[in-house]
Amino acid sequence: MNLQIAPSILNANFADLRSELAKINEADWLHLDIMDGHFVPNLTFGPPVVAMLRSVTTLPMDAHLMVDNPEELIPAFAEAGVERITVHVESTKHIHRLIQQIKAAGCSAGVALNPGTPLDSLDYILSELSLVMLMTVNPGFGGQKFIPEVLPKISLLRGKLDKEGFSCDIGVDGGINLETAREVIKAGANHLVAGTLIYKATDPAGMIKKLRVIAQGEA
Repeated sequence: MNLQIAPSILNANFADLRSELAKINEADWLHLDIMDGHFVPNLTFGPPVVAMLRSVTTLPMDAHLMVDNPEELIPAFAEAGVERITVHVESTKHIHRLIQQIKAAGCSAGVALNPGTPLDSLDYILSELSLVMLMTVNPGFGGQKFIPEVLPKISLLRGKLDKEGFSCDIGVDGGINLETAREVIKAGANHLVAGTLIYKATDPAGMIKKLRVIAQGEA
């Protein structure tokens, strides 16, 4: 399996981000949790911080917009240098229009689903996406407990993508540890967002390598 590992910068030490980024050179993506205090009950950071991150890392960046009115922020995050913008289907009445706006800004498009949102909300847009992010916690805070009821959802999406020949990745975000990583990979996910697991480890690079070994075992 071509596993992609995306550490969440939310769990890093913001007083020394340059050093924190150096710890995760083995990763595939940098995951940016963008929260506005409205769509989710937390407030994080915006485009100026992302532009600073772009200046000190070559990792591709995914801005996960957990915000109301995401269409208002897409231009700023694209200009800040992200490669992908992931939006919540729950945040808009016009998901197809939002995807087209992301692409017009020069980024690839991802769509995230909260744990209670059904997969049929993705009907008719899967061909437009590079990533479907299935939330395995209710979004808003790091360090939450994994919701196991999402596992069948991962399997259903993997079957649908394989059947219809779509190439977008399946991501999972929330509650990832070595055991839940094994479970979601077995279910069909190939893009893991892991914040606490990686940044609280004494050896973040070694933890990334452990995740790759798990993926090889489930391939």
